[in-house]
Amino acid sequence: MSSNSKSSNSEMAVPEAKDAMKQFKEEVASELGVNLKDGYNGDLTSREAGSIGGEMVKKMIMRQEEQMKN
Repeated sequence: MSSNSKSSNSEMAVPEAKDAMKQFKEEVASELGVNLKDGYNGDLTSREAGSIGGEMVKKMIMRQEEQMKN
């Protein structure tokens, strides 16, 4: 990694998708019974945060597999 590259993990490859990803995260959190608030959610346990991220990835893979099947 060069010294000129940004190291922020919060940057998205497609910035236009930011709102959709936020909504997706909120939907998944709701399904899992994890309460998210606007802004910083640093009070989440590692298990809660990991569950949200893991479920998001699982759903994205399932959607992609469906698209590839058709």
